[in-house]
Amino acid sequence: MDKINRRKFLHLAGIGVAAAAATPYIGSAMPKGLTNEGSATPGGKIRIAIVGTGSRGTYFSRSLVRDHADQAEIVGLCDINPGRVEASKQLVGLDCPTYTDLAQMLNETKPDYLLVTTMDSTHDLVIVQALEMGYNVITEKPMTTDEDKCQRIIDAEKRTGKKVIVAFNYRYANHRTKIWELLRNGEIGDITSVDFHWYLNTSHGADYFRRWHRRREFGGSLWLHKATHHFDLLNWWLDTEPEEVFAYGELEFYGKNGPYRAENCRSCPHTRQCNFYFDLARSENNRKLYIENEHHDGYLRDGCVFKEDIDIFDKMCASIKYANGVQASYSLTTYSPYEGYRIAFNGTKGRIDAWVQESHPTHRADYEEIMLSRNFGEREYIRVIDGSGGHAGGDKKMLDMILTNADDPLKQRAGVRDGAMSILTGVAARKSCDSGQPVKIASLTEFVPKAKKD
Repeated sequence: MDKINRRKFLHLAGIGVAAAAATPYIGSAMPKGLTNEGSATPGGKIRIAIVGTGSRGTYFSRSLVRDHADQAEIVGLCDINPGRVEASKQLVGLDCPTYTDLAQMLNETKPDYLLVTTMDSTHDLVIVQALEMGYNVITEKPMTTDEDKCQRIIDAEKRTGKKVIVAFNYRYANHRTKIWELLRNGEIGDITSVDFHWYLNTSHGADYFRRWHRRREFGGSLWLHKATHHFDLLNWWLDTEPEEVFAYGELEFYGKNGPYRAENCRSCPHTRQCNFYFDLARSENNRKLYIENEHHDGYLRDGCVFKEDIDIFDKMCASIKYANGVQASYSLTTYSPYEGYRIAFNGTKGRIDAWVQESHPTHRADYEEIMLSRNFGEREYIRVIDGSGGHAGGDKKMLDMILTNADDPLKQRAGVRDGAMSILTGVAARKSCDSGQPVKIASLTEFVPKAKKD
């Protein structure tokens, strides 16, 4: 990624530096298979084109083929790396055409949805291009990486009448939906405050410092790439929107703080001593997607976690004030010995506590537990069995919801405003870290926080 910058992405994707000023082509009719809300209609499969065929894009392709073949078909793949897009096609077993030019793919395949899984900092370019060409969009989180790009997406959706769906799969896991139901049922009365602490382990957490995510210019920092998941959960659970954020962040473990240093793991002379040595070649996916295609763009998937160009935080904490008066304390640690989260909701009638431990093959429970404590009553322990598949079954449920006209009683479908409010929390936190001052969400885009979501 050191050799690929934003301008080169624009050129290879066929977008052009002046895309925002170009006169867009706006389709006059909804694509086949969609309602005015952008969901599947009875009969026919949803046609999906995917831009960005790295690990996440390839994962989505596999999921669509494996779990949703009766609902959707993949009609095209696009990536700036010509070798990677072909590798993804072969790994999944697709027979669709591949492209390195986004506009060409959209014009030739005419999908019902464009699924965006490119580098975070390019999401706005791809989303706006697709909207202006008359296509609905599903985008991986974060929707984008700063307030100006966010406003561009807001404006483009209003201008074109097309829809953007944000893929917040965390909303769909059984454990998290159970918490939503308990809160909505008033089990602890009015919610007053939340304690939310997320831990990334020394495998998953470290991986963000190997990849392009390690640089703010590409991923916006983990305030955006990772924490946007958590901020969206808070917004969804609390049924409100953030109003003000004050935050701290430091880089104190990875990057310049490490004892060893190299360009990447395969070229490192310290592999025997370094606990963070990562053998990229062990995975067929990584070999075919990355190692065999480095010569096209120079991107090293196994970058050193101690490189001195790392400029994101590895520990973060924030105080968030919501428009309905709820206060939240949030933290993210990226070098924990285990992975998961602790969360507690304090209310006028009691408290909900949960501790979820993830990504630990020898200590993974068959269920997750929620503790419901009432101020003047008995304590109750609620066991929740997670679903199978990625993100505790959330990925499959999310795609089922997106691809059908199913009822949405839990309000899990997420659009532009949801995507904006999650990333603006992270943007505000990042700005607060840099300035030492609290940041008002209303100062970032045209969106004014609401005390109660629509």
